[in-house]
Amino acid sequence: MRILRKTILSLSLVIAGANLLSTQTLHAHCQVPCGIYNDDARVHAMLEDAKTVAKATGLINELADKKDAQSQNQLTRWVMNKEKHAENIIATISNYFLTQRVKSSQKDYTERLVKHHTVIVNAMKVKQNANAKLVEKLQKSIEELAPYYSPKKPAH
Repeated sequence: MRILRKTILSLSLVIAGANLLSTQTLHAHCQVPCGIYNDDARVHAMLEDAKTVAKATGLINELADKKDAQSQNQLTRWVMNKEKHAENIIATISNYFLTQRVKSSQKDYTERLVKHHTVIVNAMKVKQNANAKLVEKLQKSIEELAPYYSPKKPAH
C-alpha cells in the first residue's frame, strides 16, 4: 500500500508538471449561444468518460506493484488517461450544463445545481484517488442527471 501511495504521488507530480508546461483546450459546447443542443448526447459522453475512468482505475491498481519499465510506462499513461476523462466530465458540466442548460427560472433549480455540483465533486475525487467505489459514485451521479436531459419524444 505504501508503494502504491508513493507511485501515485510521483505520477501526480509528473502530471501536474506536464499540465503547467502545456496549454489545455477543453472542448465543450459554444457559449454564443448557438441554440444547438444535444443534452442526451452530452450525458452519454460523460457516462463513456466515466467508464474509461473505471477501466483506468482498475488497471492502475493492477499495475501499481509492478516495477518493470513497461508496467511503469503503462501506469503513467493510465493515470493521465483517467485524469483527462475526469476533466472532460468537469468541463462538460461547467461549460455546457451549468452555463447554458441549468436556469434559475427552473422550478427545480436548486436540486439541479446540487446534482450537477455532485458530479463535479465526484469527478474531482476520482482524479485524486484510484478507488473503484468513487468511480461508481461518479457514474451514479451522472446517471441521476439523465432524467433532466432525456430526448423528447416526437408528437404523433
